[in-house]
Amino acid sequence: MPGDRWQAALALLGMCASGTALAQTPSSGSWPGTLTAPPAASYEPVTASAQNRSVELELHPRFGGTEATAINHLAGPVEVTLLADGPPPLAQPALPVRATVSAGSRILVTQLQDGAAGTRLRLVAIPGLPSARPRDVEYLYPLREAALRIAQGFGGGFSHADAENRHAVDFAVASGTPVLAARDGMVMQVESAATARLDPRVAFDPADDRVRGNFIRILHDDGTMALYAHLQHAGVVVAPGARVLRGTIIGFSGNTGLSAAPHLHFVVQANRGMRLESLPFRMAGPDGALRFGQVQAGADPAPP
Repeated sequence: MPGDRWQAALALLGMCASGTALAQTPSSGSWPGTLTAPPAASYEPVTASAQNRSVELELHPRFGGTEATAINHLAGPVEVTLLADGPPPLAQPALPVRATVSAGSRILVTQLQDGAAGTRLRLVAIPGLPSARPRDVEYLYPLREAALRIAQGFGGGFSHADAENRHAVDFAVASGTPVLAARDGMVMQVESAATARLDPRVAFDPADDRVRGNFIRILHDDGTMALYAHLQHAGVVVAPGARVLRGTIIGFSGNTGLSAAPHLHFVVQANRGMRLESLPFRMAGPDGALRFGQVQAGADPAPP
């Protein structure tokens, strides 16, 4: 699953107009613009209107300047950085400026002085707190009553070469298979509206949540986050803010987003200071401990 990244929330707007700019779901890429796929029966067209928007940059005139406020709609924390394209305007604190925003809250990032008309701002957001301290936890095999088949493991050459997915695992499984929470946690974000695969013939920006199709992001109590991606349409049965226990059914596998075949993409990630990094993890399978190292796409599962 190429481009299976947590993509950056970038809000671009002119300082000459106040108001709110809805940003793409937090990540590390750039604003994708408008992309349209050619008609294809089994693919979902890529259009800007389908973007998830979970972080906002709000500009509000106040006391001879403009307040820049970051608003986080996720049920979990994010780290944000506000930057300017080109020479930065006078601001207190000065740009670039970084802040953390708690779940479902807002924070004043900076106060921009007058005279910055035409300045374009970018709000970049990454899920999670940079203070995450991963614990050594054994994760549960996240599929119910499904034979183990690892299509791509740690470092898989098809799409697991970047920092965000280097320690991801693709479990090949039929669509509609129950997906289980691999660890206790809180549901931070869900998406369930995707109806089909993205058309791989269409250029797309990897900084776009839609490459993951329908997905669930769960925040653990040590600050790490598990991502369950490519779920089926309406295949999410948990809501943001809900606490789930290890082994709870949270959704159903599918083949949405940028997906070559039905499978579950599972990865544990942590914010390492405005960048997401995948983490190696231990997992108990149906017949014991699993090993994921260097399993390539289409390979047989690694033996216990």
